[in-house]
Amino acid sequence: MKVLVGGTFAYLHKGHRALLRKAFELGEPVYIALTSDSFAKHKGNPTKSFAERKRELKGFAAGFGKRFRIIKIHDKFSFSLRWDLDAIVVSGETYRTAKEINQIRKSKGLKELRIVKVRYVLAEDKLPISSSRIRAGKIDAEGRVLRSSKRSLDRKARRRSQMAK
Repeated sequence: MKVLVGGTFAYLHKGHRALLRKAFELGEPVYIALTSDSFAKHKGNPTKSFAERKRELKGFAAGFGKRFRIIKIHDKFSFSLRWDLDAIVVSGETYRTAKEINQIRKSKGLKELRIVKVRYVLAEDKLPISSSRIRAGKIDAEGRVLRSSKRSLDRKARRRSQMAK
């Protein structure tokens, strides 16, 4: 089964690794659509360079021992509309895009992709791990709450318990 997974992968965090793991479980080759620097900036995601993100992805993906290819994308649709693919692995955040891709593929007479939705991986604070939260210094790539955020959570918990009394 030819599988597609894509994103900016600004920080290769635990949630990204879950998406990639699922893609490699489903089949091969795995096509990893990686946003170009200009597309990442257009989406409002200041990030590491394409070369840095590609190097990190390549290192992680090589560990599965399966064929994969990292493709630079400049928009969210073009790659998925030109290639013969069987499945796409997405998060809750990108599920709607996968639905749109299938609508466009169908209108062009292409087979629809099997959409495999991976649940969000939660951080210690029970919120989804995301690159934006890592960039903001709230959590690390493993979902551990960073010290300044822990103090803030502790204050909120104390306030809640005081209000409950």
